[in-house]
Amino acid sequence: MYPLKFKPILKTVVWGGEKIAPFKGITTEQHNIGESWELSGVRGHESVVANGEFEGRTITSLIEEFKGKLVGEKVYAGNGNVFPLLIKFIDARSDLSIQVHPDDKLAAERHNSKGKTEMWYVVGADEGAHLLSGLKEEITPDEYVRRIGDNTITDVLTDFKVKAGDVFFLPAGRIHAIGTGCFIAEIQQTSDITYRIYDYGRLGLDGKPRELHTELAKDAIDYKVYPEYKSEYKEEANAENQLVSCRYFTTSEYNLSEPVSKDLSGTDSFLIVICIEGRGTVVDKEDSDERIEIHQGETVLIPASSKGVEFIPEGNMKLITSYIG
Repeated sequence: MYPLKFKPILKTVVWGGEKIAPFKGITTEQHNIGESWELSGVRGHESVVANGEFEGRTITSLIEEFKGKLVGEKVYAGNGNVFPLLIKFIDARSDLSIQVHPDDKLAAERHNSKGKTEMWYVVGADEGAHLLSGLKEEITPDEYVRRIGDNTITDVLTDFKVKAGDVFFLPAGRIHAIGTGCFIAEIQQTSDITYRIYDYGRLGLDGKPRELHTELAKDAIDYKVYPEYKSEYKEEANAENQLVSCRYFTTSEYNLSEPVSKDLSGTDSFLIVICIEGRGTVVDKEDSDERIEIHQGETVLIPASSKGVEFIPEGNMKLITSYIG
């Protein structure tokens, strides 16, 4: 198999801005694009290959054919024909709704689905950009319901001013919201289950108030207060800088001005490569004919059959990579 690119799935939403298309270098008549789904196995929204002999095939059909060769044997055993991660760019022109996601157990019971643990990498931030992540005061489930009713839920949430390079890990159950001015790369479990708990009284694109899921969220929320919600990491040039490692994904950043290799021989997983700045080439270490150019805003999937890759920047290039393991 070879490195795969996919056609982006652009989503118009009430809070969406105009940054995604120029960031990705694409032309579209679509406006208020709040999300670009870069790689998705969500049913009904499966990504379609954009390059090579598999052009036009969905990620799901390729997994059905190649199984562990594409995603990794352990990954395939645990997820079947569903690609286990959903990769997005998010452009927030205004505040997103305050949300929470169920964990695997609750999502299986209610929705026959996986839960939703995710992470954010802040690609860019306008002056004053902010986001919400986690509780700063301990509250009870009943107090949560009361605060939704009297519009004071934001008083007990931790509000962060953000800048490019900031990272937030969001395990299922953590209340969160992306705020105005954030441009974010999101890596999450393949699940589109969101409990919207507060939306500032905003109307949707249809002119009607958007549905809230107050009671569903009540049992999904983690009511603990944690000492830290922002993930700290050390950035070293021309090296792999690990950002987040959990059972669902391991994500790293590379800030490159010279070639760097990554050994995949013991990984037994696909590797997702997201270019967030600059441009360059991704080369298979064992077969130099298997190479693909990548530029800002593009995402490439390296099959699990690859034993290693080399990232070759053209000038400077910044990448985020993610795999399972």
